[in-house]
Amino acid sequence: MNNTLKVNEIFYSLQGEGPHTGMAAVFLRLAGCSMNCPFCDTRYAFAQGQDMTYAEIINKLEQYPCRNVIITGGEPTEQDFAPLARLLKQRGWTVHMESNGAQNADVSDIDFLVISPKKHVCPDMLAKAHAIKIVVGQDTDLEELKTYFPYANGRTAVCLQPQSNKQENIDLCVKLIKQNPFLKLSLQMHKLAHIK
Repeated sequence: MNNTLKVNEIFYSLQGEGPHTGMAAVFLRLAGCSMNCPFCDTRYAFAQGQDMTYAEIINKLEQYPCRNVIITGGEPTEQDFAPLARLLKQRGWTVHMESNGAQNADVSDIDFLVISPKKHVCPDMLAKAHAIKIVVGQDTDLEELKTYFPYANGRTAVCLQPQSNKQENIDLCVKLIKQNPFLKLSLQMHKLAHIK
């Protein structure tokens, strides 16, 4: 078993989007993503990163006064994150993960899984999600968007996130949510509040 991951950055902040907006968390951003979406706001994580052992990662995480960790990227499922998630759970961490859901992965030790579908998504990952967060812009295919609506239930939230917090995209999301009141709005609070 390879006990290293390529890490782009580790930092302490607040969750800026989705159902846990405002929650203090340590972010573990893994390097690498093969999706290459044009609107991605973490393109710097595609290639930049350093190899860190699980022990080094845990040591760094435990420097902060918080027991919530969000594994993000890049795209975390392109690396073998599951053994680290298990170790973190054993050490009392609450483990969240954000993924594009393109490939099926072992998320059995993830307490809260957010899937943000992009070009393609694995149905198995959608079924495991606690939240499905869809970036919505003026060119969003609204018919395709509707394919995610049936996932909204008592366990899984379906959130619309206006691309780049642009007002026209916010207006579109609000309109869609008013028409489909089981949906939720997810603004990128960290950008509005100018925090990392």
